[in-house]
Amino acid sequence: MKINIFGSTGIIGKKTLELIDSNFIDLKINLLCAKSNLKLLKKQIKKYKPKYAFLYDSEKITNFNYKIDNTKILNFNELLSYLKSSKSDLSILAISGYKSLNFLESIILNTKNLGIVSKEAIVSAGHIFKNKNYFKKTNIFPLDSEHFSLFDFFSKNKYENKSIHNIILTASGGPFYKRKYNSLENIKFSEAINHPKWKMGYKNSIDSATLVNKCLELIEAHYLFDISFDKIDILIHPEALVHSIIEYNNYVSHFNLFNNDMKIPIMNFLYQKKSFEMNKNTKFLIKNYDSLNFFKVKKDIFPIYNFFLQIDKNKPQNLIKFNIGNEYAVNLFKNGKIKYTDIYKIIKKVTSLNLYSPVNTIKDIIKYHEEIENKLEIS
Repeated sequence: MKINIFGSTGIIGKKTLELIDSNFIDLKINLLCAKSNLKLLKKQIKKYKPKYAFLYDSEKITNFNYKIDNTKILNFNELLSYLKSSKSDLSILAISGYKSLNFLESIILNTKNLGIVSKEAIVSAGHIFKNKNYFKKTNIFPLDSEHFSLFDFFSKNKYENKSIHNIILTASGGPFYKRKYNSLENIKFSEAINHPKWKMGYKNSIDSATLVNKCLELIEAHYLFDISFDKIDILIHPEALVHSIIEYNNYVSHFNLFNNDMKIPIMNFLYQKKSFEMNKNTKFLIKNYDSLNFFKVKKDIFPIYNFFLQIDKNKPQNLIKFNIGNEYAVNLFKNGKIKYTDIYKIIKKVTSLNLYSPVNTIKDIIKYHEEIENKLEIS
């Protein structure tokens, strides 16, 4: 079996390679793709000896030899051509941001099983894949802990949408879940990315602090599991052990819980439906916890979530603008150009933009993103 990894130098990509290294010696690393970390990608090539590699950063790729240790270095067009003309057993898409859309269609055609953790791609294009049944061309395996917990439960239990009263996604609350949003004006970037439970990339860390990540995950759940928006809710759960709750119409609820370790969904994806021995360090033991806490989302602590609830989510353009506004604002905050509390203001501003271009194809969506970004640069 062979695997393609998109985002090999990120946290998910590195964890995947570690697991393959220690548990899947027969799994061949076929393709490694990275955004801009040329130094780490070179190390990964030397260690794992993939057949192909790709670097998205066009400026750095000029310094990249066409071959390293018999690994062929592909340019963008070569990568897409390769994906369209070949087949892989497994692929992982772990590229943050909407630019992962450039690969998504080709990956779905290329692979039998896709582990996906690129929420922005599903948020922006989920309506297309849902309407055209694109997801039926490959087995989609969500790797975000919340969606993995739902996927795992539904794959083992009879799933009838009409019997579900509500689905709750949990949020850790990030580092500021007890502080009012208007008190965070002078928060530094280093404070906002200091997640109390785990280390993530800066984008996911900021999104966790503002609760935007749950807004995006709510959209993902809608598209991935065909659940109406009015049946999905969010609760703050600081221990981050219960990842989702399914409430049925007969008053019975199922709590899906496991340790907050991304290796768990990745291991399940790599093993597929085969049984495997659980590492003692990843096994959940309820006796180790005196209590589990759940809190409602408060408007004065997470105003972005309150704004998200008011958006007409049946219009894909609104969800795309919300997504773009957040990505744009997070980058401005990272570069010290705005304050933390300005993220909310920018998301509202971008979501209210009057831009009604079509979003019926992947090319439409990428163009729509670019049009909004151009408007933002001009303003």
